[in-house]
Amino acid sequence: RDRSPSRGLGDVYKRQTVELFRDDAYIKNYNSRITEIVSDGIILDKTIFYPEGGGQPGDVGIITINENDIVVTGTRYDNNRLVHLIEQPNALKINQDIEIKLNWKKRYSYMQVHTCLHLLCSIIPAPVTGGSIGDARGRLDFDLETKPDKEMILNQLNELISNDYLISISEITDDELDKNPELVRTMSVKPPRGSGKIRMVSIGDKIDYQPCGGTHVNKTSEIGEVISIKIENKGKMNKRIIINLLQ
Repeated sequence: RDRSPSRGLGDVYKRQTVELFRDDAYIKNYNSRITEIVSDGIILDKTIFYPEGGGQPGDVGIITINENDIVVTGTRYDNNRLVHLIEQPNALKINQDIEIKLNWKKRYSYMQVHTCLHLLCSIIPAPVTGGSIGDARGRLDFDLETKPDKEMILNQLNELISNDYLISISEITDDELDKNPELVRTMSVKPPRGSGKIRMVSIGDKIDYQPCGGTHVNKTSEIGEVISIKIENKGKMNKRIIINLLQ
């Protein structure tokens, strides 16, 4: 599945799980409780694990129960339920108290890349046709006929990063988004509707402002440094820009 990181998730439905990462992406561990057990994992009353979506991978980590560690191999939505994927979930019990711990190194890398891709959006004035986020690496596909200059992109990204802009989270209404359709940068995926509110991510003072449900760093200096840019031709009107961060 090829999804842009601009996709806003988690606002349209009433979730069974309180998604703490929406308001604070820096919580690394948390005490929670099992509310449901499904075939491939467990559902919790609260979580800090981000589910796969918007081009961002689902979080992995550890669940600790009675001093025993269980590996979480992924996190995803399934029938509107946020499932923490584990082996042998039936060995656990509903209402058990647990501690959840993120693989913070991996999550933080995703946050750095995701925010950097938003900066890339601010540099390239073209619709986004796809994208993905990885460990210290990410890409966006743009509806472009000609390749932009990669050295220009590299220099502009690192300048934006070094200026240390703040990233903030806010909300707008569905009606406000309807009146400002240019805020949506994706061609194939639209922000979810239904709750009346759209989650927005802003970088600095109008550097970038768009719907997004993913996790981000607090300021651009945390991204570090973009060490290389690669641009691929994926069609007459599709140019793929790949960024690599210093690890």
